[in-house]
Amino acid sequence: MPTEIFRLHRGDAPLLVSIPHNGTELPEAIAARLAPASRRVPDTDWHLDRLYAFARELGASVLVPRYSRYVIDLNRAEDDASLYPGQNTTGLCPVVRFDGEPVYLDGQAPAPDEVAERVETYWRPYHRALAEELERLRALHGRAALWEAHSIRGTLPFLFEGRLPDLNLGTADGASCASALQARLEAELAAQTGYDFVVNGRFKGGYITRHYGDPARGIDAVQLEISQRCYMDEDSFAWSEDRAARLQPLLRRLLATVLEARAR
Repeated sequence: MPTEIFRLHRGDAPLLVSIPHNGTELPEAIAARLAPASRRVPDTDWHLDRLYAFARELGASVLVPRYSRYVIDLNRAEDDASLYPGQNTTGLCPVVRFDGEPVYLDGQAPAPDEVAERVETYWRPYHRALAEELERLRALHGRAALWEAHSIRGTLPFLFEGRLPDLNLGTADGASCASALQARLEAELAAQTGYDFVVNGRFKGGYITRHYGDPARGIDAVQLEISQRCYMDEDSFAWSEDRAARLQPLLRRLLATVLEARAR
């Protein structure tokens, strides 16, 4: 049983930044069963805790897991319902990588009872912490916002055609946040010229965005999927100081926009 499966920084602003795919660790018993290429955990949302480090300066709470999505995908429903029916995707305990190759060695994928155990050990504690922190912030401020921070390789034929835009904003087609907030975020993205973007394109928001976003109760949820070329080297997984420094001011403005909307 892991002693620490996530880190939660509690802020005092009405904003929680969740980074559910930032974890890179693998329990030894699971790592031993993975295909060699999978042990590099290539489908990690690399360095996002570092990219969003400034969020703490804005007063945001930040929730970051310790373990890789190959242990369990925290942005999937516990019943493993598909987020994008009819399209290639990966599951609650992924058995296929983003390149379409197997995560596990032959015959080593988890059986249903192991999946259920991982839900209890890793998934439920993270979601309990997320829900409790959102409610704490909502109780303090009357409203709260959830920013789902994600990144992905910009070209992945198994998952999507062609080149993914630099910035991919998702609001579950407008259901997970107030329309006024989405409009303000779109305006901020449209005002800059350094990055192309799309709203509710291939990535409309995962389980967390869709499940926790409830504008009628005062909780807005927004997902931003960043193409990793914007802040790192996609082949080596290395952080790029120059690329990150160019991107971070825009990310700061987007989070500031969320906070300004919450203050109204």
